[in-house]
Amino acid sequence: MNPYNVIEIKPLGDYKLCVTFADGKTNVVDFEPFFIKRPHPQYNQYHDPVRFLDYKLEYGNLVWGENWDLMFDPLNLYHNNLFKNYD
Repeated sequence: MNPYNVIEIKPLGDYKLCVTFADGKTNVVDFEPFFIKRPHPQYNQYHDPVRFLDYKLEYGNLVWGENWDLMFDPLNLYHNNLFKNYD
């Protein structure tokens, strides 16, 4: 199994999730700065607190939406840097 695969997700309130990886590492990831800094029509809907909690875990990835409307590279989550591929 890839050590960067996400194996568990727990909501912590606001836009923070506790993300656990296959190698046992755990990060608290705050998604609020991403939504503010990178608005986009496709994933702005997940900035709504209720919709934000409608995430799922698929194939080691944290995703939102039926067609993976919003997802982050597990490596970015592992390093707790949501902006790595955007800056």
